[in-house]
Amino acid sequence: MAKRVVITGLGVVSPNGIGIPAFLNALQNGLSGIRFVPLYAELNMSCHLAGIPEFDWESLRNYISDIAIHGLKGHNIAFGVAAALDAWADAGLGYETEETRWETGCVFGNSAPDSEATKIVIERVDNHEAKKLGSRLIEQTMNSGVTSYISGRLGLGNKVVTNSSACATGTQAILMGYEYIKYGFADRMLVGSSESIDPYIFGCFDAMRVLTRKFNDRPEQASRPMSASASGFIPGSGAAALILEDLDFALARGARIYAEVLGGATNSGGQRGGGTMTAPNPTGVTRCIEDAITASGISPNDIDLVSGHLTATMADRLEIQNWSQALKRGGKDFPPVNSVKSMIGHCLSAAGSIESVASVLQIVHGFVHPNINLEDPNPEILKIVDESCLPTKMIKKDINIVAKANFGFGDVNACLIFSKFNN
Repeated sequence: MAKRVVITGLGVVSPNGIGIPAFLNALQNGLSGIRFVPLYAELNMSCHLAGIPEFDWESLRNYISDIAIHGLKGHNIAFGVAAALDAWADAGLGYETEETRWETGCVFGNSAPDSEATKIVIERVDNHEAKKLGSRLIEQTMNSGVTSYISGRLGLGNKVVTNSSACATGTQAILMGYEYIKYGFADRMLVGSSESIDPYIFGCFDAMRVLTRKFNDRPEQASRPMSASASGFIPGSGAAALILEDLDFALARGARIYAEVLGGATNSGGQRGGGTMTAPNPTGVTRCIEDAITASGISPNDIDLVSGHLTATMADRLEIQNWSQALKRGGKDFPPVNSVKSMIGHCLSAAGSIESVASVLQIVHGFVHPNINLEDPNPEILKIVDESCLPTKMIKKDINIVAKANFGFGDVNACLIFSKFNN
């Protein structure tokens, strides 16, 4: 018999807030975490902006040992560890144990190992100095480095998986953890994802001409999902984590329950039917949303909020069209839709997990966060949904069900359905 899966812990390292209280405040007040980065101007990039968490490296001493911190270069590892261990503590669980936690696993994703660590390896090997590398760099050049740090710190003994599906990574990680619990393979899963945008990854996106270059002097106004003046996305960094548990397991230990994961779906458009490496197949997107709704046992009319992917590119109009087709709703009948990216940019592999935490917080605290910088909605989007569905100020509203989706490079889609917990 399939089990119910609930969320008992949250952690976040976001460009506009580190820790749940700061992140919640930023969401409710529409605070931007987009900043001017002098280095990108010095490197002659076209875009000089990024969403970067104001992360105190010394705070890592609250999470891992001084030995583990020594020689650590990977910001994606640092962000992921902080978010994961904050979520663990938020769930009322203790760090210290000499025993392996066989009932608990981890699915935590990222896009690539930290380039700074990889750069050191390349330089020393090319200079015939491989013997000077030491033993600490290998764990930072593995794509599974962040998962290894988390699972080792907490002694997690169930399934431990590192996933990577571009912008769909975080959403897929949550879905995988949910499925492991639902079908009885684990009692608890720590799930999430992290991302660190360094000059090398940033440079690749800048060369694609998908980043905005029109707002270098106005960082907080630069990320403009669904806007007529949107001119590209802003790369972001950060991480988020959620603790998922079997409902009976959570109740038995008296856990606080934030919300429930009703279901989800993931697929690929196969880079056919209009889908490419960088563009989604519309049929794949609509099927993914429809499959998530079916798996969750709800009706499209039950959805109170859509947390979109919505990157501030030309794809925004197509995404809203796909949502409208999948939900069979439009005009004023469409649910409110928002994009966290208006405040933090596109955190790539971390996007789905950060945005999922935002979705849960909106359920728990009964509000819809604003789409900042949306003073000029795209007219083509307004042909599909009414402007009242695109809030620019926080709305206090009872939110029972949120549909959260992300669509990644390679034509990969993932959608989750979160619900207020009702026992």
